[in-house]
Amino acid sequence: MIGSPGRPRSIREVAERNLCTGCGACAFVQPQVIKMVDVLGEGRRPLTIADGDVEPDTTAALAACPGHLLGHPHPPRKAESRGEVGELAAGWGPVLELYEGFAADPELRFAGSSGGVATALSEYAIGAGGMSGVLHIRARTDVPYLNETTYSTSKAELRNATGSRYAPASPCDRLDLVEEAAAPSVFIGKPCDVAATSKARRLRPELDDKLGITIAVFCAGTPSTAGTLEMLRAMGVQDPADVRGLRYRGNGWPGRAEATTDDSEGTHSLSYEESWGAILQRHRQWRCHVCADHTGEFADVAVGDPWYRPIDDDPGRSLVLVRTERGRRVVRDAIAAGVVVLERAEPSLLPASQPNLLLTRGAVFGRVLTLRLLGLAAPRFVNMPTLRYWLGLPLQQKLQSTIGTAKRARRKHLRRPADLTPYLPPALDSDEPTLTEGG
Repeated sequence: MIGSPGRPRSIREVAERNLCTGCGACAFVQPQVIKMVDVLGEGRRPLTIADGDVEPDTTAALAACPGHLLGHPHPPRKAESRGEVGELAAGWGPVLELYEGFAADPELRFAGSSGGVATALSEYAIGAGGMSGVLHIRARTDVPYLNETTYSTSKAELRNATGSRYAPASPCDRLDLVEEAAAPSVFIGKPCDVAATSKARRLRPELDDKLGITIAVFCAGTPSTAGTLEMLRAMGVQDPADVRGLRYRGNGWPGRAEATTDDSEGTHSLSYEESWGAILQRHRQWRCHVCADHTGEFADVAVGDPWYRPIDDDPGRSLVLVRTERGRRVVRDAIAAGVVVLERAEPSLLPASQPNLLLTRGAVFGRVLTLRLLGLAAPRFVNMPTLRYWLGLPLQQKLQSTIGTAKRARRKHLRRPADLTPYLPPALDSDEPTLTEGG
């Protein structure tokens, strides 16, 4: 049984208590003792490299972890004095400007998950912007249904990795590539990844100097590899080792999930509703259910889907949130250069585009409260209000966030340490170092 629900004392406790987001920042801060691995039913998880029976001290890594503690330095009530949109601050974090639009290049717009803006901004940054490269994720070359962190320095490399990857990823584990680059770099990741990068840069001045711009992609939760394998089975792929390519979205908005194999069928696919709606979201890691940041509140720029209108075979559009002055400069320069086609949007477009996220923020309060009352671990949020949105929920949703969480905690056995056994894809030989169990 897991002990006190108080603050975790190590990265091992973060992972065992289901507080881990899988970002990989801990492995960047202490690479000698922490390695990220895939856990089939959980996601990317940190395991400590064994050194006899001695558990390594991971205090430094814990300071960069967004899983157990996350917060803004200023309360939202002072947002307007900082030039932010006051009506959005409490529920959506700092926002200076909103835009809607798409990548000017029609091929990139079509290939991207929702307009290709994140890739277009990255291409501009490493071209006219003078940055060294982009740290992001792509399909693993040897196992395409898994992800790997990569550092792209060219337009071609970026375009080979377009489209959302609804599978575990830990892009922060290679922040050393940013730190060692000759010039500032772009970082692209999920909200939790960017939040971890924000914490890590405060610990590492060298990293802070080399982060040119951070771009977050809106996220409704990260499905585990078990979710991807179920999706492949639903497509008719019997052996995942046969997969030669996998896209979760893109090639139109929202696009289809498509797997390419060597068998006679060639390409297998599911609609966005069939893949994400019916399968993948059921496999989201537990920490995603108690996440207060789905829109990249700690990024310079955040990009997501403008779901406020029906979509039917659309080439793609993006909702763009400018959150910092650094982000504003890059976005405005990219507009002026004709790299992106963006129009200013009213603040009301954000809640209209993501209507469920304020409800989710309210539900997080009920879920966190319930976990604490049960003596289970829960994340702490600073200057990220959730109570006011819980109070605004209908009674049924209040009960779902509390009583429903208690039932789910029992069903998921949250009192037991999480199983952190590494997943080894079929037909691959393991060359992993020896790891401490539960590390």
